[in-house]
Amino acid sequence: MTDSVISQPTSALANVDLAHVPPAAEILEPIQRFINRELSWLGFNERVLEEACNDNHPLLERLRFLSISGNNLDEFFMVRVAGLVGQVLQGVEERSVDGMTPARQLAAIYERADALMGRQQQVWRALRLELASNGLSVLGFDPLDKAGEQWLEDHFRTQIFPVLTPQALDPAHPFPFIPNKGLSIIFDLVRLSDNEPVKELVMVPGTLPRFVRMPGAEARYIALETLIIRCVALLFPGYRIEGHGAFRIIRDSDIEVEEEAEDLVRFFRSAIKRRRRGRVIRLKHNANMPDELSQLIRGQLGGPDGIITEVDGFLGIADLAQLVDEDLPSLKFKPFTARFPERIREHDGDCFAAIRSKDIVVHHPYESFDVVLAFLRQAAEDPDVIAIKQTLYRAGKQSAVIRALIDAAEAGKSVTAVVELKARFDEEQNLMWASALERAGVQVVYGFIEWKTHAKVSMVVRREAEGFRTYCHFGTGNYHPITAKIYTDLSFFTADPRAGRDAAQLFNYITGYVEPKNLELLTISPHGLRQQLLDLIDEEIDHVRAGRPGVVWAKMNSLVDPALIDKLYEASNAGVEVELVVRGICCLRPGVPGLSDNIRVRSVVGRFLEHSRIICTGNGAALPNRKAKVFISSADWMPRNFDRRVEYLLPIENPTVHAQILDQVMVANLIDTEQSWILAADGHYDRVDSDAHPFNLHHYFMTNPSLSGRGAALQGKSSVPKLRLRRRADREE
Repeated sequence: MTDSVISQPTSALANVDLAHVPPAAEILEPIQRFINRELSWLGFNERVLEEACNDNHPLLERLRFLSISGNNLDEFFMVRVAGLVGQVLQGVEERSVDGMTPARQLAAIYERADALMGRQQQVWRALRLELASNGLSVLGFDPLDKAGEQWLEDHFRTQIFPVLTPQALDPAHPFPFIPNKGLSIIFDLVRLSDNEPVKELVMVPGTLPRFVRMPGAEARYIALETLIIRCVALLFPGYRIEGHGAFRIIRDSDIEVEEEAEDLVRFFRSAIKRRRRGRVIRLKHNANMPDELSQLIRGQLGGPDGIITEVDGFLGIADLAQLVDEDLPSLKFKPFTARFPERIREHDGDCFAAIRSKDIVVHHPYESFDVVLAFLRQAAEDPDVIAIKQTLYRAGKQSAVIRALIDAAEAGKSVTAVVELKARFDEEQNLMWASALERAGVQVVYGFIEWKTHAKVSMVVRREAEGFRTYCHFGTGNYHPITAKIYTDLSFFTADPRAGRDAAQLFNYITGYVEPKNLELLTISPHGLRQQLLDLIDEEIDHVRAGRPGVVWAKMNSLVDPALIDKLYEASNAGVEVELVVRGICCLRPGVPGLSDNIRVRSVVGRFLEHSRIICTGNGAALPNRKAKVFISSADWMPRNFDRRVEYLLPIENPTVHAQILDQVMVANLIDTEQSWILAADGHYDRVDSDAHPFNLHHYFMTNPSLSGRGAALQGKSSVPKLRLRRRADREE
């Protein structure tokens, strides 16, 4: 078999004349102004997959990147591809900003995704061999020694067999419902007693681990479906096996909120149930499945909307993540212990005293998320704290944040939690948290029906000698203790009264629809955030026209918004130097003569997931410079963040915090050479050559303490240490 992955459209999509759809390279001519959003996302996942081939990473970390690329692709089909399929079936011809119809986008996606899945299988085969040479084996169908065969049989009889439910496929037994991401095996059997052919289906239980570990010091695993097939005689005694094959499906898993929904909680409880039965978007089966079995499942599951894919290899690449948990430290990144801010320790762990003395920014995961938990726990325990308000977008399954809010409510404090039910794939977990919070006496608010509350803000009102004081936390990431260990984000703490007044208005807007007026620091969406960013870029254009330097640095996860992209093009043509760090989707084309000559875009993909949102503008002076304007935000530059989400943008004024974000965080991202990719005008990415000036930003922050929060540790130093970005002309020499 080859390494290719072949997708075929089923009947409803067969009306799309794929033969006359230009290939992706032809669709994306460099003269176009925008890169297609979906193809840009696939490009990001290709970069994730390339990290699985990066010899600088330990073997199990490379396997982790492979599994992440598989999980990413599953979610992409469950949401983005499902949406495009729905548009095609409804006859929608509306074009994306880059000029592609839904049908053309699907054609380009299938071509690119098939190549990506073929590459995943190649990478898995290579990693499997390397892992086997380093003490971790994944068994196939080769015979084992007698003891090994006996253990597999005993394990199957006692641990697997009781959970399996074979189902005959005949008129009396209709084809069963297969859940999303469900893995199943279909068998072609002959009953020996009467020589009758029988088709049987066995769903691999999602409640069982995908891999079974055999006992012993050597790490030997076997995939659950492989074990079932090896023990098929125990499952079907009295039958002869004529053929078999495994298959897996992806279902439409998006939830669209109906504006007329009267009860958002009831709507989501119902919608989550409906999502489990969403239309089949992709059916993947073994390339060597017998034709008769293939036709049977295609007829039953291909449906009118799905895409059928033949895969020569492992189904469900995301499930390889289980193998990463094996205790083989030599095959993983060296353990890293996050630092706790020294300035809070200098105040004997009193978060309020430390924040009251000066604003502080914490850089996760290099500095521990425990400081956020300590802030909330202290608020819950402090008798002088009278109120806590908190937004919750994603909080995790075992959330210390939720525990702190419950403790505060049970201690008699006024606690308000804005729980976002529309956080994709966390809806069910958030419903559970909302119920637990309400039982404890927390005032739970679900925000807007048509908008998501994506801002990450908490505020604590404390009774002090001078009167009530408000302490605020503004984050670029979620209140999620697990992702805070692998996502790079900023936590900004302040007792600035202006920030407290603005945060209070923000919460009143979410809970009572009271539109904020005369905000002093914050800019929020959907009221003015896009315009504020446009104005900041316009200021840099004006500086250039007045003969001063014009500079824009911005860091985000996605850049899609056409208005901002066009404004950046305008800035480039005016002579503004634009440096962008965009981890994922980027629809802007850099380096196009006459359009974006002065724009450079990089994507950083490495040990940690770059997640913070930052914008810095020169303000009439060359960066880095203390006169520059620096902002943090919860928003990516996408239409949804500006028009359909509640987000914030906050200026940073404290000199030390300003210096840390500008001269450390942003510069480190811009000078990284070991984890960075540069976007070309035609939409492809090239890995940065690290030979000339090697620099790894993640390693730098793991080994160099940050500036803000160091307290007395910085006393006596004449200046704040800075990184240096070489000028563009220097880099091009």
